[in-house]
Amino acid sequence: MSVAERVTSRKRGSQRISRPSETTDIESDLITFPHVPIHTNISQTEDNDLDENNKEMERVLGLKGDKLNVAVLIFLYVLQGIPLGLAGSIPMVLSSRNVSYKEQALFSFVYWPFSVKLLWAPIVDAAYFPKFGRRKTWLVPIQYLIALFMWTLSNHVTDLLGNAGDETFQVDVRTLTVVFFMLNFLAATQDIAVDGWALTMLERRNVGWASTCNSVGQTAGFFLGNVVFLALESADFCNTYLRSEPQPEGLVTLGSFLKFWSYVFLISTTLVAIFKHENSSDEEDNEGIIDTYKLLGKILKKPAIISLIGILLTCKIGFAATDGASGLKLIEAGVPREKLALLAIPMVPIQIILPLIISRFTAGPKPLDVFVKAMPYRLCMGIVFALLVYWTSIVKQSYGEHPFWYYIVLLIGYALHQVAIGL
Repeated sequence: MSVAERVTSRKRGSQRISRPSETTDIESDLITFPHVPIHTNISQTEDNDLDENNKEMERVLGLKGDKLNVAVLIFLYVLQGIPLGLAGSIPMVLSSRNVSYKEQALFSFVYWPFSVKLLWAPIVDAAYFPKFGRRKTWLVPIQYLIALFMWTLSNHVTDLLGNAGDETFQVDVRTLTVVFFMLNFLAATQDIAVDGWALTMLERRNVGWASTCNSVGQTAGFFLGNVVFLALESADFCNTYLRSEPQPEGLVTLGSFLKFWSYVFLISTTLVAIFKHENSSDEEDNEGIIDTYKLLGKILKKPAIISLIGILLTCKIGFAATDGASGLKLIEAGVPREKLALLAIPMVPIQIILPLIISRFTAGPKPLDVFVKAMPYRLCMGIVFALLVYWTSIVKQSYGEHPFWYYIVLLIGYALHQVAIGL
């Protein structure tokens, strides 16, 4: 008997799963709530048998039949990361335009859509056209809108930002904030649709790959929209590493970069709309929009949730300045923004590997233990970066550059900070 046949035989003999408890509580109500995994009441012995069967099936089949789906998901998450990366690069561009910290703080509102997307996630999950597809109903028009926003912004971004070195130009920070807020709102809505589609696009045995696709794709997209853009937009970087003859501008401008990605969004969305079909088995149980919001209200009234909300709303007070202003103060002290952006390259492996390492400590009955224990170290990083900012102006050489070893020390500081954030 082949391995596959043994797996099939064993699965047939292990389907006696006890029914969930009949007691109605908030967890049983969560079965149809979007993006929340639910575990039924399965006996320990049968649960172990199923886990063993599933592991052997995964070993035999692997990503067979899902390789293209994984590639599609990663690409969709890459697209999602582009607006996030661009939004993250704008503060560095603004710092070179002598924009005040008050206006920088105003621009920071563009990140809010990803923080509060739970408020409209039930609508995205419940309202759709069955003939077109539950996820494509939202994904396709949203990505077309992102393409339209990027293309329109590419034609007017110079009017909003002005040219580098023009100290008389008044940057229109309010309009930039509104535009990028809407861009991130669309990206957050796309994230809801892709997260839901990932659960049905992949075979059940490969659903665990969804989070990996999210992490890899969004990190790559942010990297392209932030680090790659800042490097290619910098005349100094391009003249030093990419050109034989110096030019006054970089290889790309914000306008040309936006226009390029608007075409990528347009073409890729059209291809997905035509050629990528949703599984016919995607017949998930679905409560109405009003019922889902009622369920959300019940969840938010639970004491544990209220406590968690309070913690999450206040826990960053101690290191908000470190996270938000350190990079801007380093640029103000003379560190080129493109070199500061390039320091993010070594951080990518840490961002990917660290969650895998700490997952064993956060999967138990006390998942916030690591978060609480890491808090003092993250607070200490505020002192470290304050010293780094002060030290930056001291080690600056007479011709305006910083020595190589300074960037090594700065890289170590960023690595420690990334570890503290990841915990």
